[in-house]
Amino acid sequence: NYSQAMNMAALAAEKNIKMVVAHYRREQPFFKKIKELIDEKTIGEIRVANLTYYRNPFSKEDLSTARNTWRVDPDIAGGGIFHDLAPHQLDLMLYLFGAVEKVNGMATNQAKQYKADDMVTGSMLFKNGITFNGTWCFNCSVYKDNCEIIGTDGKISFNVFDNRIIELTVNGNTSEIVFERLQHVQQPMIAKTVQYFLGNAENPGTAANGAELMRLMGEMVKK
Repeated sequence: NYSQAMNMAALAAEKNIKMVVAHYRREQPFFKKIKELIDEKTIGEIRVANLTYYRNPFSKEDLSTARNTWRVDPDIAGGGIFHDLAPHQLDLMLYLFGAVEKVNGMATNQAKQYKADDMVTGSMLFKNGITFNGTWCFNCSVYKDNCEIIGTDGKISFNVFDNRIIELTVNGNTSEIVFERLQHVQQPMIAKTVQYFLGNAENPGTAANGAELMRLMGEMVKK
């Protein structure tokens, strides 16, 4: 949680220990391209980001295997699948849009398959005025992984977990930017981390950023 993450960050700073949070998508070419499009104002001034992640509920067979049960046991994982997957998605929002001014949300357990929440909604207002709306449903009949960033001149659409195609619409014209799958998804972050440890690069995933992410998620699921 947030306070535990802050304790880790404080101890690392006190002991002069290099600490990196492994939000490895920050270093992947796919997401760097999205940031480049935003920074270059390809779709104008950003107004809103909408994220949806839906998936089928676990089957009885799924819930009988240790590979899955730990993810939905709050005593072990701290929460449900939201706490497993959403950090990657929300960290991208921090990477793309910067500091957050306000956050709120709602979490509930709809299907009652396990103790953890299986439905979460969250909203954020960034300090630069951009708004974010996210919905995570882990008990519905469809699969959907989509993030849509809307600006004054167009929009950028992409999947967070199947990061191959960026759909770009500018002034009504739509095109696709296609990426090949990485052989090792974490390799770019590992390479950057090694350079940081060697003193040749900045920290690609600071402890402070990781703690802030825990704060945001905590606010979204607060009862």
